[in-house]
Amino acid sequence: MDAAIEIDDISKSYAHPVLRGVDLTHEAGVLALLGANGAGKTTLVSILTTLVRPDGGRARIGGVDVLRDPAGARRLFAVTGQETTLDELLTGRENLVMIGRLLGLGRDAGRRADALLEQMDLASAGRRRVATYSGGMRRRLDLAASLLSRPAVLFLDEPTTGLDPVSRRRVWDDVRALAAAGTTVLLTTQTLDEAEALADRIAILRDGRIVADGTAAELTAAVGGQRLVLQDATGAEVRSADTDGTAASLTRALAQLGPADQDLTVALRSPTLDDAFLALAHGTPEVAA
Repeated sequence: MDAAIEIDDISKSYAHPVLRGVDLTHEAGVLALLGANGAGKTTLVSILTTLVRPDGGRARIGGVDVLRDPAGARRLFAVTGQETTLDELLTGRENLVMIGRLLGLGRDAGRRADALLEQMDLASAGRRRVATYSGGMRRRLDLAASLLSRPAVLFLDEPTTGLDPVSRRRVWDDVRALAAAGTTVLLTTQTLDEAEALADRIAILRDGRIVADGTAAELTAAVGGQRLVLQDATGAEVRSADTDGTAASLTRALAQLGPADQDLTVALRSPTLDDAFLALAHGTPEVAA
């Protein structure tokens, strides 16, 4: 069985190299692609979605080469971008039916629209104009539009930007449900708790290369173990010492920290995905050491 996404030695340059031999294969589930601004995320996704041709290498969606057969590849994926493509003067259902007909669904467009409105919990709002929708409702309608063609792979770009916490959680639930139903999702996000909550696997781009690839737990483990931290009343770190959490190690760490002022407290900290991202995507000194 072909992998959902295959990237083999992809390179791309504009005025300077943007992608430098990217290799990545993803079978199924949710893959989060992380990286600092300028790391190459947008260019890589643009290549996978047939919008940009690479200078070298190849990429396949569901076994279909995006360079040799871009039309065939496009039949296998859908894209939900940061900006909505909905017509605010139309109802939610009218938007879906129109897009469905443009996709060639014909008479099935109405039935498919109704099913997706129900799936996204928008059935009661389906005959209202999109101009009356909340941000969360629009985002779920965007997702519904992307699912009209029953894509094998869904590209999601910053899916919860600007949403309130309740709407954000609802979109997360929708993404989890899609993945559970068999849709492979490639998620780009700057929100690390979103990546941690949704992704089965995380790949980090830095300077056009994949520098880390694994689960959230694997990435955090890669940047070091626990630290015993002296912190002030605001929680800011004053000094720290590494420890493996055993009694002997904690005793040694306390000795390394030395005497503490009366207003300082001691805390045991484990690395977070934020720590891993800063280290792996930005190359902080802790990783180099």
